Amino acid sequence: MRGMWIASVDNGNWPSRAGLTADEQKAEFTSWLDFAAARRLNAVFVQVRPTADAFWPSRHEPWSQYLTGVQGRDPGYDPLRFMVEAAHARGLAFHAWFNPYRVSRQADPARLAVGHPLRRHPAWGVAFAGGLYYNPGLPEVRAFVQEAIMDAVTRYDLDGVHFDDYFYPYPVDGQEFGDAAAYARHGKGFPDRAAWRRHNVDRLVEEMAERVREAKPEAMWGISPFGVWRNRSSDPGGSATTALQSYDDQYADTRGWVEKGWLDYVTPQLYWHIGPGAADYAVLAPWWARVVDGTGTQLWIGQAAYRACAPGETGAWKDPAELSRHLTFGRDHPLIGGDVYYSAGDLRADRLGSTTRLCDDHYAGPALPPLLPRLADGPSPDAPVLTAVRSTATGAEITFHAAGHRAPRLYAVYRTDGPDDPGKLIAVLPGTRHARHTDPGVKPGSRYHVTALDRANRQSEPASWEPGEGSSGW
Repeated sequence: MRGMWIASVDNGNWPSRAGLTADEQKAEFTSWLDFAAARRLNAVFVQVRPTADAFWPSRHEPWSQYLTGVQGRDPGYDPLRFMVEAAHARGLAFHAWFNPYRVSRQADPARLAVGHPLRRHPAWGVAFAGGLYYNPGLPEVRAFVQEAIMDAVTRYDLDGVHFDDYFYPYPVDGQEFGDAAAYARHGKGFPDRAAWRRHNVDRLVEEMAERVREAKPEAMWGISPFGVWRNRSSDPGGSATTALQSYDDQYADTRGWVEKGWLDYVTPQLYWHIGPGAADYAVLAPWWARVVDGTGTQLWIGQAAYRACAPGETGAWKDPAELSRHLTFGRDHPLIGGDVYYSAGDLRADRLGSTTRLCDDHYAGPALPPLLPRLADGPSPDAPVLTAVRSTATGAEITFHAAGHRAPRLYAVYRTDGPDDPGKLIAVLPGTRHARHTDPGVKPGSRYHVTALDRANRQSEPASWEPGEGSSGW
């Protein structure tokens, strides 16, 4: 996995400001995709439901204010459909990022759009720390949130369904999340309110896993939680850290979700440097690798691009090589299957060359997207038909097409340069019916192999071409 988060809340990454025209929004978004492709990433994680609103014509919630500046105002096109199609046209996976319970960054329900669910059902809401939240302790809220999200899952060609770290909100000193009435009504049988809250979050995660896998079995379902489950001082199975704990402070049993098989992947936000401190990257990355071992859940690391050489950072984060060191460290931990960067804007900023260093060190060539483990034993797609390889002024032009009437999700092109060469991946291309690729790195005796990948990223047998087969001039 080589991904980046594209944040829409507060117009963080895209759209850059509310009120852009549809054409301006489209142009901005395609520039993010072109940046991802140029840096040899293979996925984008795009925030499409930042505050109980929608970046698609939702049946349940209003249009997002971050599109037009006014919640509920139609932007004049379907942003989610456009984004998915634009990503796929560049061979990028599209993971739709949803925030389940956050309703608004301000605390006045009267400022929500007319007809907003929280205005129709004011008892669903909790005001906390200057914002509004749906109450996770109400079963009807949990059901509604799932319906609102599944509306997008069932209607769009998503490669992934993604939650971040916001369940119960992060604690704020001197403030209490106001769910006492819900606890009195629904909390019987639990030893305390904390256990009941964890139960509420568990039910959301488990039920979403069931619904996503039933409705769209080839879509990846996962969560990017806060990076510390529990400190060892609180639990012998915790990490050697002294940080906030998702289990105790957000009521999110992040380790438990992995162990119970509720996630296809987990992307813990390990937003710390390598070295001493409240949380050491070199402690947490191996801890999470041990958690996923044997579970079938993939581990991708959430990387803090926002800290790399940023103003005000000190110590290791002032060094443009810090992010690169994280990936080098991961080479010794094969269960780490990739990385996702927060955020796209910080990657593109390339402060002091930190992104360039990262990509030069680790992303010199393309990478196949991750195989979905629970479907790994399913049937492989048909091999493509490799029709010609011919010499051109710019290299070897390889031409191929899908074996049947349905195009695969992707093609992978490989080259070997001699009998002792194991070969290497030279291109990953979007799965059109007919395709071609020109390889400028061709050498005398080069051989080419092309495979097809399906929606679960299962790979076909290769179609191969060797020198002397067919085309004149080769």
